[in-house]
Amino acid sequence: MGEFFLGMGIIGLVLGLVALLVYLWSIVWSYRDAERRGKPGWLVALVVAFLAWPVGLLLWLLVRPDHRTTYHREP
Repeated sequence: MGEFFLGMGIIGLVLGLVALLVYLWSIVWSYRDAERRGKPGWLVALVVAFLAWPVGLLLWLLVRPDHRTTYHREP
């Protein structure tokens, strides 16, 4: 019986680490996406991080601009 609970603890730990990695990835992705679209990346990352996580990410996906800002370099 103790082995069962040990196995469940390991599975829970792995699932928790995966969830943490997805959470951190979504913050970094939203920051970079906002910067590419000409919006303040730090502000979008804060919203995604602190606004009940999946809700903040979904909110950014709904309100983000359709176009990306392109930078042209002068030769």
